[in-house]
Amino acid sequence: DGALLAPLLTGLLPVRSRVPQVVVLLLGGILVGPSALDLATPDDVTLLSDLGMGFLFLLAGYELEPSLLRERVGRRAGAAWLTSLVVGAVLVLAIVGHDSPHAVAAGAIALTTTALGVVLPILRDGGQLGSRLGRAVLVVGAVGELGPIVAMAVLLGTRESGVAAILLVLFAVVAVALSALPGRLGRLKALGGDRLFSAAEHGTGQSTLRLTVLLLVVLLALAAGLGFDAVLGAFVGGMVLRRWAPGDVEALEKKLDAVAWGVFVPVFFVSSGMGLDIDSIVAAPRLPLTSFARLVGVRGGPVLLRFRRELPSVERVQTALYAATALPLLVALTEIAVEQGAMTSQVGAALVGAGVLSVIVLPMVASRLGPREPGVRPPGPGEQGEPGPRVDPPDDAATARG
Repeated sequence: DGALLAPLLTGLLPVRSRVPQVVVLLLGGILVGPSALDLATPDDVTLLSDLGMGFLFLLAGYELEPSLLRERVGRRAGAAWLTSLVVGAVLVLAIVGHDSPHAVAAGAIALTTTALGVVLPILRDGGQLGSRLGRAVLVVGAVGELGPIVAMAVLLGTRESGVAAILLVLFAVVAVALSALPGRLGRLKALGGDRLFSAAEHGTGQSTLRLTVLLLVVLLALAAGLGFDAVLGAFVGGMVLRRWAPGDVEALEKKLDAVAWGVFVPVFFVSSGMGLDIDSIVAAPRLPLTSFARLVGVRGGPVLLRFRRELPSVERVQTALYAATALPLLVALTEIAVEQGAMTSQVGAALVGAGVLSVIVLPMVASRLGPREPGVRPPGPGEQGEPGPRVDPPDDAATARG
């Protein structure tokens, strides 16, 4: 019921004051969870919630266009993220001390995430995805999702960091091999295999959607078998899917949206809301506010520094604010860290509270720094029309999931 009401409630709000559905889903989970009405607990929807997290990061991986990371703006974004990680580690170390290295790692990573899936629709609605600002935010956000996921795999996994790094390379080799697989299947296509496969992608066959789910399950199992968290397998699955999605790609993207956001992903956020330690937030209400300030400083500060020669001052501030917008990945990371004992439930709840504040406040402030309405200035190159399904200029390709 909460998943159904979320888009209706957000749709009733004025456009300039509209909050992301993620926030409404979390609040709905708090309402029906043990902290309020006590109608359900996270244990009641564990399987659906895990699938929701898998689909969430599958779509996040699908948004990433790897070629952007090799360009100058990609290198700037990578340097900004690494700076954030170092600054976050020093800050958390000063708070928790040397006795909890996993807590330091979890806290530092949590302060470096970016909610690309929340930011992209805002830029698209403003007609800015093809602009200089949109390009910078897209790459910064992509690094802000990929970097924390890799760091989680190495620093918060069940194995030692050195072994985890070697296994991560092995996992990457498997992913690259899967990405190159379509080029090796030319003979099968020549024999009509592609035609037969495409003929069954609609109706009761749904071959492309079933193949996507199979890819997701295989990489989730592989990641778990190597001692990594499932989010790594899901994210890499999205990157692989982007390279070889068969058949009608645009139709597949719509089906994935329907399955992910129509069924599984809302359950994950509602379940996360049910699991929040609201009593701890009530007992220490200033903790989410201080966590919010740290999030803005640790994630936004290095972006301001690294992009000082790439963007004019207003766009640089906008990019920093969008970069510090964090919630979906932050929810997943804190949930994993609390389960592993690397973070207390009080700190996890405070960080999620900071993430909620970030998605409510920061995009609104960033958008108000720019033109008041779409179309105030003439559109620049690449800003005409809506983004297409998946095309080859990197700027447009990376917006396909927006």
